[in-house]
Amino acid sequence: MIIRIVKMGFIPEQIDAFLENFNKNKDNIRNFEGCSHLQLARDVKQTNQFFTYSHWESEAHLNNYRNSALFKGVWANTKNKFNQKPEAWSIQAV
Repeated sequence: MIIRIVKMGFIPEQIDAFLENFNKNKDNIRNFEGCSHLQLARDVKQTNQFFTYSHWESEAHLNNYRNSALFKGVWANTKNKFNQKPEAWSIQAV
């Protein structure tokens, strides 16, 4: 299993639009082949910082999602709201 963590920092005025887009698409992401978990978290002190945690059966499943029309649409509607470069990690439990 691959755990994908993505850290995103948003322009404060764009947070509501990001949350609306995330909520609109979260079920489609959760139901994407190979995804078994998706969670959105918000930093307690830096409230413009968000993290997604998703679980994928394999790196191939994650890459299939990253190459999908669903991801491209969600990402296009998300990246224009950033105030910093996003960071991402793919990790496995040891």
